[in-house]
Amino acid sequence: MQRRQLIKGGSAAVLAGAAGRLFAQAKYPERPITIVVPTAPGGTTDFTARLISEPLSRALGQPVVVDNKPGASGNIGNQIVARAKPDGYTLLLAYSGYQVGNPHLFKKAGWDPIKDFAPVAMLTRAPQVLAAKASLPANNLRELIAYAKANPGKLNYASSGNGSIQHIAGELFKQLTGTSLTHVPYKGSGPAVQDLLGGQVDLFITTPAAVVSQVKADKLKALAVTSQTRLISLPQVPTAAESGLQNFNLDSWFALYAPAGTPADIVQRLNAEIGKILSAPEVRKKAEESGTRVEQMSPAQLGEFTRKELDYWGRVIQSASISAD
Repeated sequence: MQRRQLIKGGSAAVLAGAAGRLFAQAKYPERPITIVVPTAPGGTTDFTARLISEPLSRALGQPVVVDNKPGASGNIGNQIVARAKPDGYTLLLAYSGYQVGNPHLFKKAGWDPIKDFAPVAMLTRAPQVLAAKASLPANNLRELIAYAKANPGKLNYASSGNGSIQHIAGELFKQLTGTSLTHVPYKGSGPAVQDLLGGQVDLFITTPAAVVSQVKADKLKALAVTSQTRLISLPQVPTAAESGLQNFNLDSWFALYAPAGTPADIVQRLNAEIGKILSAPEVRKKAEESGTRVEQMSPAQLGEFTRKELDYWGRVIQSASISAD
């Protein structure tokens, strides 16, 4: 009899625990959620956050606030989320150049891409566009390379910070073409584009969303894209390979992470809701028009992908001898 009561009591405890977990999941979220963007407003990272924030707010029944925290090449925003309470209310819109590049570029970035974050969902991927100020005396990639060789050290290029993917892309471009360009770092893509429009800098290798509208308005020139195929949003712009520059292939990606230790049921809920959002035709169209494409992964797939990208970009950065310190 006593043994039966113990078993009965234990089963009740198990059921109560399961019910408690289900109740906790059902209650999430009870208050606004913040998506931290480690860049200034106006770039592709910011665009991607705003692409999902409103539909995610509708799906979850709570406000989803985009909070831009630029600085230190993304390390400030990443640190904020890495140190946040793992309760699903503070999330990171990660940019690949920071997420898998910074750990190799900084001796002390202040966060670890594997230990400090729980993968939630892949969002979008984008090639880079080599954009130039409107007054630059070059209208395609071949003319740019010829002009740069004839005027060594005269041209400069912007990036969203030391060690960013734009910085790495610029140094790789110099290596592949044998040209000399001066690096000008900014705190995010937005300010860099503004100075490119104003003619303060000559070139900017960035994601299409940051420049596509200005290119279509003839305020900037797009000289090449770094993907293997042309962009739907800029079909007239040839790839680097089509222009005679091989091995200049760069893809950026944007994904959502939570602080490590965030409950698995919350991570799965967010992944499921974001999956529905990314499947919507209007969201896919908006992404494509900006020069990006949506891509979905499970949390486990994103975790494995992050590890592989971390290894790959580590080898690229090391071979180019790039450091942000």
